[in-house]
Amino acid sequence: MRVEHVITRLIVGGAQENTLSTVLGLSRIPGVEVSLISGPTTGPEGSLEPLAQELAEGFRLEPHLVRPVHPWHDVRALFSLARRFRQTRPDIVHTHSGKAGLLGRLAARLARVPCVIHTIHGPSFGPFQGAGANLLFKNAERLAGRFTDHFIVVAHAMSQQYLQAGIGTPELYSRIFSGFNLRPYLEAQNDPNLRARYGIEPEDIVIGKIARLFYLKGHEELFAVAPRLIELEPRLKFLLIGDGILREQFERQLSAQGIRSHFVFTGLVPPSQIPALTGIMDGLVHLSRREGLARALPQALAAGKPVVAFDCDGAREVCINGKTGYLVEAGDLAGLVTFLGLLLSQEELRIRLGAQGQQFVKERFSEEKMVSDIYRLYQELLSR
Repeated sequence: MRVEHVITRLIVGGAQENTLSTVLGLSRIPGVEVSLISGPTTGPEGSLEPLAQELAEGFRLEPHLVRPVHPWHDVRALFSLARRFRQTRPDIVHTHSGKAGLLGRLAARLARVPCVIHTIHGPSFGPFQGAGANLLFKNAERLAGRFTDHFIVVAHAMSQQYLQAGIGTPELYSRIFSGFNLRPYLEAQNDPNLRARYGIEPEDIVIGKIARLFYLKGHEELFAVAPRLIELEPRLKFLLIGDGILREQFERQLSAQGIRSHFVFTGLVPPSQIPALTGIMDGLVHLSRREGLARALPQALAAGKPVVAFDCDGAREVCINGKTGYLVEAGDLAGLVTFLGLLLSQEELRIRLGAQGQQFVKERFSEEKMVSDIYRLYQELLSR
């Protein structure tokens, strides 16, 4: 079985980590020859390209596969991919992300690849953007959908959204959770030395947020409720893991609010350090308006940390009210204060929800299960 994966770029992010884990996992299965094509990785989010080097000759950069709409580069990328697929003759082309998903699937059909699969890691259209952009991206997804034999979704919320937009039929969708290496999270400890390194005192209560410092990630809502939460619990520290173009703006805003000392910015950290940082949290808040199913949620649960999340996309499939955390209607600041306040005030509740969340994730989110489920799907599709 020969499989070619295509993704727009390998920044440090959930979709990219999922794709890389999948490709590396498949490469270890006897009889599977797998490769990964990515556009160039740019921006402050960091790069996973060094990890992709494990694939050796199985990793290739496509210089014309760029994220912004650029007709000249887009056409060149399309024909470059089609030419490669004609040469390598894969049994399956498996695409990820918006630009690579569109161009990769069109190129696969031009090259007459037997089976074309696309993973929907997150929505490309929705209420987070204007009508014009939604029309453009919906039509692009409808076009690419005509050349797609099967869709993998990281949450049922994605298949529901695409089906409502008239893309595909229910039997063309399979949910496969975005698995990851559970062990570092299961073994994560509340390390006092790590807390001290970030200026966190032993008695502080830490609410973490793992997200790029970017639009639609919910930092503004967190900053809006922070003063009230700090009033309720003066020992509160917010641990913001990630970097992005809005960092300076956010720091100025917090200073103007007089609460900068309650926020710790880690900056960009490699994925290998996320488990240890999750270990020093007491809970995690996730307020993104645009995610398929954010890996930060099951990762926090794997470390035994309860979560509070906006009810967007697939969050409700792991953030289960009263069992693994609390789900809040997007934009409901009063609800956010209520449920974060509950976690801050009740250590026993944090421990109970965290333990239940950990068991939930252990049964569903292992990297091995994800790779096995994808490989089994490949075999089923090719057998047809």
